[in-house]
Amino acid sequence: SLSPGDTSVLAGLYGPAEAKISKELPDRAALEVLLRPKVGLPGVLERSREQLLRQTCEAVVLGVLHPRTTISLVLQVLSDAGSLLSCCLNAACMALLDTGLPLATLFCGVTCALQPDGTILLDPTARQEQEARAILTFAIASSERKVLMATTKGSCSVEEMQQCLAAAQRAANTIFQFYRDSVRRRYSK
Repeated sequence: SLSPGDTSVLAGLYGPAEAKISKELPDRAALEVLLRPKVGLPGVLERSREQLLRQTCEAVVLGVLHPRTTISLVLQVLSDAGSLLSCCLNAACMALLDTGLPLATLFCGVTCALQPDGTILLDPTARQEQEARAILTFAIASSERKVLMATTKGSCSVEEMQQCLAAAQRAANTIFQFYRDSVRRRYSK
């Protein structure tokens, strides 16, 4: 369970397990991501986020080591107070790390809100997201801080996007340190 601020997501990872014939890939593991909202059934927004999460996870999971299997990642939203996609990305990475699946690199999610006056807020609340001119979410790889995924809502200039990316890459250091501390605490017992 990962909860920056008041946003909380519970992640469960299952597999690698035998794949159904219809989903089986002969050269790599099939990755399935399911995002469950706090209440109700998943809608278009959840399906869109599932696709972003799946593509990001596929970029780092070494699925060729587990051909003809399925890996299922289930994310349950417990509370949403803003920055939900980045919280889901972080929960997904922690679940992948915790299960010991082979990964090419770790990744983290960072959300930036570009305010009307041009200031950049990291990890915005739902209210700050509503007031923002643009919301940008990045998935940053731990190796060389490369961008694995970027999504925007709203409008911003190229310069503003580059400023948000630079801020997200700096914030990624804190998240990766959190990962290290969490793993150290878990396995030092």
